[in-house]
Amino acid sequence: MGSLFAEVFGRAGHEVLRSGRRTPLTNATVAEQSDWVMVSVPIRETVRVIEEIIPHLDEEQVLCDLTSLKAEPVAAMLRSPAQVIGMHPLFGPNVSSFCNQTIILTPARCREQTLAAFTEIFSREGAHITLSTPEEHDRMMAVVQALTHFATLALAGTMRQSAVDLDRVLSFTSPVYRIELALIGRILGQDADLYGPILMDNPHVSAVLDAFDAVSSDLRTMVGSGDTDAFRDFFAGQKAMFAPYIDQATRESNTLIEALVKL
Repeated sequence: MGSLFAEVFGRAGHEVLRSGRRTPLTNATVAEQSDWVMVSVPIRETVRVIEEIIPHLDEEQVLCDLTSLKAEPVAAMLRSPAQVIGMHPLFGPNVSSFCNQTIILTPARCREQTLAAFTEIFSREGAHITLSTPEEHDRMMAVVQALTHFATLALAGTMRQSAVDLDRVLSFTSPVYRIELALIGRILGQDADLYGPILMDNPHVSAVLDAFDAVSSDLRTMVGSGDTDAFRDFFAGQKAMFAPYIDQATRESNTLIEALVKL
């Protein structure tokens, strides 16, 4: 992710310095020599790296991070004298462009012109910018990321425990179901150390998973009892919540299905 953003800032006309485990430049040197300092390391290393560079920053610099959680990293960055903008790109380093990708910005202590400069760079690349507080961000990520990843992993675990033959399952799928299975495969093709902290280190996740357990239990009871009226009421309740999004969801999923059919 650091390399991806280095390319973006380079295209915007900035000179970019990089530090890492195998670079001649140290974190401290880069922090001292840079106007804008961006921390892009694994989630559980973020606060440590921030604390490492804090002594090398001043109030004219801008400090930001690329972490999937925001409250703790932003609190750590605020212990520096620098301007602070938390940042969370909702995509991985392998995207072909920023076009139509979402970047969350959580400006905690920065000048208006600083935030405008950040927003302009990413908007010029085609990204959608959402402004948030660190606390709202983490509450939203408990649903957008953690709940989605939890359900996806639960689906994969259920299939494995059911001892189904994956190749045989795929032969029974239409494009819409193949898309759902592709999302499972996409997650499992990545690193557990990315998804573990998203699920385990966000304090808002526990309440969301409690709700998931309760809803799953209620739905299981309806299915087991064959209570058609209760199931219809349950379905109608969820449909009412999603009503403003249903048409858009149908169009977007139809586009995905058509693209998959053409592969």
